[in-house]
Amino acid sequence: MSVFVDKTDIFIKAGKGGNGAVSFRREKYVARGGPDGGDGGHGGNVVFVVDEGENTLIKFRYKRKFVAENGEDGKGKRCHGKTGEDLVISVPPGTIIRDKASGKVMFDLSRDKTFVAAKGGRGGWGNAHFATPTRQIPQFANPGLPGQEREITLEIKMLADVGLIGFPSVGKSTFISRASAAKPKVAAYHFTTLSPILGVVRQDAERSFVMADLPGLIEGASDGAGLGHQFLRHVERCRLFVHLVDAAGSEGRDPLEDIRVINRELERYDPELLKRPQIIAANKEDLGIDPEVKEKLEAECEKNGWKLFYLSAETSKGVQPIIDEAGRLLSTLPPLKEYETDFVEIEKEEPDYTSQRTTVTREGDVWLVEGEWLAKFIQKINFADRDQVRYFQKVMKDSGVEDAMQKAGVKDGDTVDIYGIEFDYVY
Repeated sequence: MSVFVDKTDIFIKAGKGGNGAVSFRREKYVARGGPDGGDGGHGGNVVFVVDEGENTLIKFRYKRKFVAENGEDGKGKRCHGKTGEDLVISVPPGTIIRDKASGKVMFDLSRDKTFVAAKGGRGGWGNAHFATPTRQIPQFANPGLPGQEREITLEIKMLADVGLIGFPSVGKSTFISRASAAKPKVAAYHFTTLSPILGVVRQDAERSFVMADLPGLIEGASDGAGLGHQFLRHVERCRLFVHLVDAAGSEGRDPLEDIRVINRELERYDPELLKRPQIIAANKEDLGIDPEVKEKLEAECEKNGWKLFYLSAETSKGVQPIIDEAGRLLSTLPPLKEYETDFVEIEKEEPDYTSQRTTVTREGDVWLVEGEWLAKFIQKINFADRDQVRYFQKVMKDSGVEDAMQKAGVKDGDTVDIYGIEFDYVY
């Protein structure tokens, strides 16, 4: 028997960018060959895609760590390192990706069929990028940046227009087998259905909708009893409910009380669910329904504005009128619920640069600014990116480097060198 898994936690990590190369031309007949170190390749992304043929997260039960390919290092002769391959992970339609730490939604894969959940690191620049008229033999290159990594939660919320709800053994599986081409297991014991069953119900040649036979609900399900949340998770997207009851009382229960219990569990799980339209399907009419039960059911449905249908799922009598009514209601209802992204990437806290030691000395016409922290920091900056240049300028000011330069005597127009990066100082 296959196991239905609809929620799991996994770890994902995008690929690291390759390092830039430090290299110089060595051709015999090229005098004073300059730098020709190539850039590192970008790291691969971790990408989720929808596979319409999947309906469970069972493949994540034993494999929970997924890492994309790193970018290759740059090479001489300005050869760019190979970009790492994206790691593509397929999931069932309707899967929601959440950040595990905050529980917030990163993406709902019912809205689109592709999502980049972790971006690969940028490849480092080779030393060919850093050649200037005054620095003709740069002996350094940028390292590649690490890719994003995070723990996430994958959670399936079924994409079904209509949800069949009701106690175990009220005939939901039989009903969906009569209304669609779905062939669920049918047996005379509770919890025959252990996972949601989807069926396409055709109204006519051009119109259809998706119906889900959901695992039987019992009292206390909102607290996890029975199949509990494993059931309730899949009713959240349903636009309307067909609520089946055993009107003949063949299980020894009161059908009216069954309706109240299940609706109470829906309300405890999410009060919004009770605002969805319901069709009450009084099943097992072929076994005979007590006139008093009929009277009470009709009064309860009239009070709540529910449409009541009598049927025998076993013989298919009364199935088509319910399909027709469901189709009519769906045409008046808004589309399937989508979960908006509310996850915001939290930037890592900046290091405290104010306590770092920096020296400013003069060597000929060039001012050298040095410090152990600066040697590491300068390698992370892409000076072709305006945002990173602004960030660099902010750190120079906040860390006190600018003040130290002015105290040392650096003036407008002077050349400043920070570990091979030269620029004209502007006060």
